[in-house]
Amino acid sequence: MDPRLEAFKRLLDTMDELRAKCPWDAKQTIQSIRNLTIEETYELADAISENDMPEIKKELGDLIMHVVFYSKIASETNAFDITDVLNGICEKLIFRHPHVFGDVTVANDTEVKQNWEDLKLKEGNRSVLAGVPVSLPALIKAYRMGEKARAAGFDWEVKEQVWDKVHEEIAEVKSEIVNQTPHDKLEAEFGDLLFSVVNAARLYEVDPESALERTNRKFLSRFSYLENAVKSQGKSLKQMSLAEMDELWDEAKLKEV
Repeated sequence: MDPRLEAFKRLLDTMDELRAKCPWDAKQTIQSIRNLTIEETYELADAISENDMPEIKKELGDLIMHVVFYSKIASETNAFDITDVLNGICEKLIFRHPHVFGDVTVANDTEVKQNWEDLKLKEGNRSVLAGVPVSLPALIKAYRMGEKARAAGFDWEVKEQVWDKVHEEIAEVKSEIVNQTPHDKLEAEFGDLLFSVVNAARLYEVDPESALERTNRKFLSRFSYLENAVKSQGKSLKQMSLAEMDELWDEAKLKEV
């Protein structure tokens, strides 16, 4: 037997036994493990950010287990089973890749994305943006909506044009601050500014989520250095002047690889 099939069968058999014999596994429902699945997804995202291949392998195993778990629970009410899940994704992949499994010709990955969105509409999706999950974090959602709109032909003709929009939104934020407008109006303008920056990142093929997380980690590293340096002097941050903290911050930057 193909080792891949053997390993997958082992997982299916293990889940069958857990569902039958483990009190915790036996009482779970599709709803009860939802939050655990979300947590596992974020743990995988962390491992990917760290480029930790052993941890990525481990977290992928956890996610596959969740897929099998959902399918096992659903099979008990004849809603669907793992065979339905696997056949469903195979059929979708084949249908949405006519340039691989059919006679459609594409010139590049952009045309692949455009064809993908066209085929989704033929499948019954009401809108190009209908496939963007409502519960996605706002930054990722903005990026995905921009991608999908581009696939439908709605985007700047030249990527450099996006900077006019970014500067326009910065000016509007500044204007709202000067005019001391109500907070909800200022919030809306900040949202427009952030959305335009996400679009700029997309056009320059930068994943804004990864870029921001990279900066988050950098800030954490530098701030931790600052805290430890201040503590080693027997002081607290509140006892330091901003100039003194800036000096330590610059030290932290120099120590980065």
